[in-house]
Amino acid sequence: MIINVFLADDHRLFRDGLKRILGETADIVVAGEATDGLDALEKMRKGGWDVALLDVNMPGMNGLEVLKRIMNDDAKHQILMLSTYHEDEYAIRTIRAGASAYLTKNSPTDLLISVIRRLAKGGKYIDPELAEKLLFDLGPASAILPHSTLSDRELNVLKLIALGVSLIEISQKLALSSKTVSTYRARILEKMNMQNNAQLIRYVAEHKLLE
Repeated sequence: MIINVFLADDHRLFRDGLKRILGETADIVVAGEATDGLDALEKMRKGGWDVALLDVNMPGMNGLEVLKRIMNDDAKHQILMLSTYHEDEYAIRTIRAGASAYLTKNSPTDLLISVIRRLAKGGKYIDPELAEKLLFDLGPASAILPHSTLSDRELNVLKLIALGVSLIEISQKLALSSKTVSTYRARILEKMNMQNNAQLIRYVAEHKLLE
């Protein structure tokens, strides 16, 4: 059985590297690719793939947004999310949004190939420690950390603010208007019950959200 893989990542070197790796297998072929979220969504909706590999962070529309829209079309899609982020927050969000698996980009090659084959058969893959967190780290509402209430886009904006990126630069990076980014910032402050960027930056540092 040949597994048709769709690859979406805005870094050409990474895409080329994955294509070389998958090209060495006898049963996996790259049947399509995209360089940004909007392009990925359009091409994925045309079909022709068994497993999709989506980068979490892509310009225009990030991987999480693509995932949610594709899963709304058909919840049976097999999608593997790839990210440079190691923190559980991103992994949990993707799994809850319907992803069949989540791997960081420094995962072993043999694990990646194994997970693709598992997904092609209708299975799923989740790191054992993450599975335990999903199962048991569901305390009462009073115990939920403020940043867990943020949307995926709001969390992304929060992290960029914590990195010292200006609102104008954030709008350019995320392809949003400055007004929209300002609205996101206002929502973040309201949801987290904070008053300014300094408090947000301190919170991100204390909870190690950038690691």
